[in-house]
Amino acid sequence: MINDIKKQSEQKMKKSMEALGHAFAKIRTGRANPAILESVMVPYYGSDTPLTQIANVVVEDARTLSVTPWEKNMVPQIEKAILKSDLGLNPSTAGTVIRVPMPALTEETRKELVKTARGEAENTRVAIRNLRRDANADIKTLLKDKEISEDEEKRGLDDIQKLTDKYIAEVDRVLAEKEKDLMAV
Repeated sequence: MINDIKKQSEQKMKKSMEALGHAFAKIRTGRANPAILESVMVPYYGSDTPLTQIANVVVEDARTLSVTPWEKNMVPQIEKAILKSDLGLNPSTAGTVIRVPMPALTEETRKELVKTARGEAENTRVAIRNLRRDANADIKTLLKDKEISEDEEKRGLDDIQKLTDKYIAEVDRVLAEKEKDLMAV
């Protein structure tokens, strides 16, 4: 039973790390990355659709993304959606291709993005700690119901703590990489 609790906790902690990865992908660095445009929604036949589902987004060079819609008549809507997004990007259209240059980041912008990254990392740490709390509560319930011994409870709590420490260290490592990436000129 304790092994089941550990497995569930580890799966949930992995999902928290994946969510952090997605959040970090949306925080733009000075380099072009197609993940930046994943959050852009475009009105498409009456419903908002993710940009990546109606166009091909590729890295043209280190500082430029190229967006090629699959339908030519979508070019103006896509351009408008990119402008409206809070990403601070100014697309330019050349025929059916929309080029999105990545503006150079100022020192102030970099510091703000680092703060945002730290906030996301802290949210993930809190989520991991909450998972630890839930797992510990489940283990203590097993002890209270006399389904496990006190020694098994102690081992289970230790294992959950080691798991938590491992994932918190991983969050710190990923955050350090993102900060280094953001502060690189």
